Amino acid sequence: MSQPEAGSVPILDRAASWELLARARRIAVVGASSNPARPSHDVLRALVAAGYDCIPVNPNETEVEGIPAVATLAEAAASGHIDILDVFRRPDQTEPIAREAVAIGAGSIWLQLGVINLETARIAAEGGLAVVMDRCPAIELRLMGRG
Repeated sequence: MSQPEAGSVPILDRAASWELLARARRIAVVGASSNPARPSHDVLRALVAAGYDCIPVNPNETEVEGIPAVATLAEAAASGHIDILDVFRRPDQTEPIAREAVAIGAGSIWLQLGVINLETARIAAEGGLAVVMDRCPAIELRLMGRG
């Protein structure tokens, strides 16, 4: 189900990440942007089009694609369990996000393409979260035939 990378930190492989996407209902997108030129905008749109209940998390936005944005993960979790936390942040900014994800009881953390931080993965995994790293859920959905 998962493959260890860089020691004992379990990172979900493609098959396990597809299972995660198949089970998920709510996805919080950290760094979601209302700017159509930003990848986070397109990914949020793709996730919504695939039927997910998405919550944009960005203190600099009021809404993204007509969906009200929240400033914090705690605000996102206040309206229900977050199955996947999709993170659009630089690798050096992800460790506090992993700690927050553990604190709110998120089901998993998904670091976007190019976002690799093994300490973030360790924090999340030790807190009971499934971890996906350096993958894009929108791309994975297309590969699954759902996007």
